[in-house]
Amino acid sequence: MHNESTCCSVSSKNGSSSELKHSWTLEEAQRIYSQPFPELIHQAQTVHRTYFNPNEVQRSTLLSVKTGGCPEDCAYCPQSAHYKTGVERHGVLPKDVVRSKALQAKESGSTRFCMGAAWREVKDGKDFDAILDLVREVRSTGLEVCCTLGMLNESQAQRLKEAGCYAYNHNLDTSPEYYGEIISTRTYQDRLKTLQNVRDAGMTVCCGGIVGMGEGINDRLGLLVQLANQETHPESVPINMLVKVEGTPLAKGDHVDPFEFVRMVATARVMMPRSMVRLSAGRMEMSDEMQALCFIAGANSIFAGEKLLTTLNPGDDHDNKLMQRLGMHYREGSDCSTDVAA
Repeated sequence: MHNESTCCSVSSKNGSSSELKHSWTLEEAQRIYSQPFPELIHQAQTVHRTYFNPNEVQRSTLLSVKTGGCPEDCAYCPQSAHYKTGVERHGVLPKDVVRSKALQAKESGSTRFCMGAAWREVKDGKDFDAILDLVREVRSTGLEVCCTLGMLNESQAQRLKEAGCYAYNHNLDTSPEYYGEIISTRTYQDRLKTLQNVRDAGMTVCCGGIVGMGEGINDRLGLLVQLANQETHPESVPINMLVKVEGTPLAKGDHVDPFEFVRMVATARVMMPRSMVRLSAGRMEMSDEMQALCFIAGANSIFAGEKLLTTLNPGDDHDNKLMQRLGMHYREGSDCSTDVAA
């Protein structure tokens, strides 16, 4: 039997945002997560169908527009200057290259194009001006534009919004309690401050974390509590499975149990009913069956393309065949309300 206290207030497809819960406790998250697997999947699928088409998946594309040399020491990241991983550094890509990649993504069915830069924080000057120019260029194609550039101040967030940036990604990565085991060069509060700056500027928030960094189940659930207790739930919640890269401190970590990962997806869906739950890094290590279970558990977005920043990702052919095998389809259209001539 479900414990009613664990369920979000989902009553109808026309329910208001006031029905969403923002006061989750770790104990409530534990009760959801630890249900018998069929019960958890049923609950997550019921919530999912209340707000989304269960046969539809949003397709997003992520491009590294500035690669390598990041001064942060995130233990999972091949772009950190602290580790020798063989990642080739490059500065901000030319506009024509990025536009070409964006048009390819749109042609392949993506509705969102995310640009990542390996910075600790955005610094005003020619590089940020170049990013603003790229945002305007990609937005002119009709795609939703998302950026992930590190920490932002209020002015920078506002300028990104004015340039046409629809969403900003800034992950919390893990629970506050485990965070110090993974990163020492940026605090949890730094990350929360950037998220607030993004909200204040009027962009939507893309924020999630990584599974498989040596954290315990309570750390994974603690991350979800942090996300779900934000004043507004993140519109996008990427759930990454660690990609183990030689040269990083986490290269020799244990594999993630597939059922534990699916439980994480399902719990995220129950706690944040209206968010897009995105399968992000790590899909190369997921079987088709595991991905199908994730979709059943409430995942409804993927990062597509040959690469995610610097690591491999299933290609378009594989993803398209999987959609066909499952009888599912990519979401058409964009949530971005601004009319832009393609």
